[in-house]
Amino acid sequence: METMQTIILVIFILGIVFAIKFLQKKKVIVKDPVPVLLQKTLTELVPFYQQLSEINQTEFEKRAAHFLNQVRITGVKTKVEDIDRILIAASAIIPIFNFPGWEYRNLHEVLLYPDSFDHEYKQEGHGRNILGMVGSGAMNHVMILSQFELRQAFINKTGKDNTAIHEFVHLLDKTDGDIDGVPEALLNKKYILPWLQLMQQEIKDIMDDKSDINPYGATNEAEFFAVVSEYFFERPALLKEKHPELYALLTKIFNPVLDNKKEIL
Repeated sequence: METMQTIILVIFILGIVFAIKFLQKKKVIVKDPVPVLLQKTLTELVPFYQQLSEINQTEFEKRAAHFLNQVRITGVKTKVEDIDRILIAASAIIPIFNFPGWEYRNLHEVLLYPDSFDHEYKQEGHGRNILGMVGSGAMNHVMILSQFELRQAFINKTGKDNTAIHEFVHLLDKTDGDIDGVPEALLNKKYILPWLQLMQQEIKDIMDDKSDINPYGATNEAEFFAVVSEYFFERPALLKEKHPELYALLTKIFNPVLDNKKEIL
C-alpha cells in the first residue's frame, strides 16, 4: 500500500515538474523592438540627442516613445519604416524637450508621403515643391511630411535645414491660436518686442542677400521663426557665431529656464 502511495506521489510530482517546464517553454517573452531601435537610431542620426547627458537621453527616449504611442503615422503610397517613426518622434521632441510634460494636443496624425507634393496634396505632376505642411480645415490636426526629406535632413550632418522640425515649430507657434512667428505661449512677454524687431531686421538682411539664413525665411514672420529654429537645432554653434543676438533670443524661447546647471546646446 505504501509502495503504491509512493508511486502515485512520485507520478504527481513528476507531473507538476513537467507541467511547469511545458508552460515555461510555451511562455513567449515578447520584447518591443522599437525602444532598442529607438536608442540606436537616435545615437546614430540625431545630433541633439547625442549632446545630451545620459539622464536626459533616457528622458528623450521616453518622450519619443510616448509620442509614438499618441500620434498615428500613416504612409500614403509609401511604407512607413521604423526609422521614419523614430525620426518623426525625434523631430517632435527636439523643440519641446525643455518643456516637461508638453504634448502636441493639436496633432493626431502624421501623413508620410514618399516625396514632395503640391497645395492640393497631389504627389504627381508639376508644382510639387512642398516638403512638409501643417494641415488646416479638413486637414486640421494632421501634418504631412516628405519621407525622402525627413531622412535626408538627419543624414546630412552639415545642413541647417530640417523640414520635420520646421513643421513641429509651426505647431508650437500655433498653440496661442495663430501661426504668426510670435510663440506667445513660449516667449516671456518682455522679449516679444525685441523678437519682433529682430525678426524684421533679419528678414530685411535675407532679402538684401546679406544673410546665410534660408531665403524661405523671408516669406513672412511665421516662416522665419520656423526656418531659424531649424538652424538653431541643426547648427547651434554656427548660428551663435553668425547671429549671436538671434541665437540668444531663440535660447530664451526654447530653453527659458537655462542656467549654469543645464546643458547648453
